[in-house]
Amino acid sequence: AHQVLLRIENLQSKGDKYFPKGLMPTYRGYEKNSHNIKPDNTVFTTGVIVFILNKLRPKLSAADQIICDSIAQRAYPSFAKYKNLKGRNTYNFWRTDTLNFSPNSGWLNVVMSKKSLPDDMDDTVMLLLALGITDAEANAVHTLMQDFVNTNNSTINNTFKEFKYIKAYSTWFGKKMPVDFDVCVLSNVLYFTKQHHISFTAADTASLNYITQVLDKKYYISDADYVAPYYPTTSLILYHLSRLMSVTEPIAALEKYKPQLIIDAKNCYAKATSITEKVILQTALMRWGEKDLQPLLIDNDNLFDALENNSFIYFIANMASYLKNPYKRLIGNTGLVKFNYYCPAYNDVLFLENLLMSVK
Repeated sequence: AHQVLLRIENLQSKGDKYFPKGLMPTYRGYEKNSHNIKPDNTVFTTGVIVFILNKLRPKLSAADQIICDSIAQRAYPSFAKYKNLKGRNTYNFWRTDTLNFSPNSGWLNVVMSKKSLPDDMDDTVMLLLALGITDAEANAVHTLMQDFVNTNNSTINNTFKEFKYIKAYSTWFGKKMPVDFDVCVLSNVLYFTKQHHISFTAADTASLNYITQVLDKKYYISDADYVAPYYPTTSLILYHLSRLMSVTEPIAALEKYKPQLIIDAKNCYAKATSITEKVILQTALMRWGEKDLQPLLIDNDNLFDALENNSFIYFIANMASYLKNPYKRLIGNTGLVKFNYYCPAYNDVLFLENLLMSVK
C-alpha cells in the first residue's frame, strides 16, 4: 500500500502548462484514433481520487495517513478553478476561470467551451464528497438539485420510452442543456444523499426507481452505453452500484438484486482482459460480501506498468449522448464524437482500494 500511495503522490502535478498544481494528470483519447492522446485538465479524476483516499484513510498506517492528507491538501486549491463562477456550490468538468478547457484541443475547444457546457451533478457531488463538506452544506446543494429534474424544464428524449416521464435527476445543472440520465451518475448522486443523511425527495426516489428498472430489465447488460453514456460498460455500472449499496444502511430496493449482480460481476470478471477492470469487479464483489476470491495476478516488478498501461477506460465524453433518439445511438455508435479518458493515478487508487479491502 505504501508504494502505491507514494506513486500516486509522485504523479500529482507540481504545476505545468497542462495541469494546475495539485491536479492528477489525465489524458483524452479520440475513439477513432487511439494514437491521438492529449492532456486534459479535467478536475474529475482528481476529485474521485481524493474521495477514495479519504475513505481509505482509516486503513492506512500513521505515516501513510500523512501522505494521504498531503495529496488531498495539494489537490483542494485546484478545485476552486472549476467552481461555478456565480458562487453556486456546483462544479464543472473543466475550468470555469478560462474558456480554454484543455490545451491542444483544436476544434473541440470551440465546441466544448464553458459557454456550452454547464456544471454537472457528477463532478459536483464527487468533489463535495472529497472536500468533506458538512451535512448543512450538502443539504443546500441537494435543495438546488431539485430544480434540475426531468420534466421540470424539459423532458428527456434520448432514453427508453418507459423512462420518458421518470422525474429523476438530469446529469446537468443547465436548463438549456438536454436532460440526460446515467445510472452511474445517479448512483453517485444517491451516494451523496445517503452519505449526508438527507431525506429522499421525489427526485431521489425517482432516480432510485430508474436504477431499479434498469436492473429489472437488465439494460445494464444489454444496453450499458445507453443507460450509462458516460460510464458505458457493465463492469463500470456494477462498480458504481456496489459503492452505492455499501453506503450507510442497505437500500432495500437494491438489495434484492444483489445475488444477480454478484453472478454478473463474476461473469464480467471471467471475460475481462484489462487488469483494472478485474480490479473494480473484484472490489464490487468484496463490497457485496463475497469472500475467497481468486487473487489478482500482477507481476510486482512491473506493477505500475501493468496498472497504468492497460486498455481500461473509466469514463468517456460522448457528445452524441446529448442528442435525441435515434441520433444518440446512430452517431454514438460511430465513435466520431467520443473521447476516452485515462488517468494513471486513478488506476493506481482503484488498485489501492482493492488492496486495502482484501486485507483481512
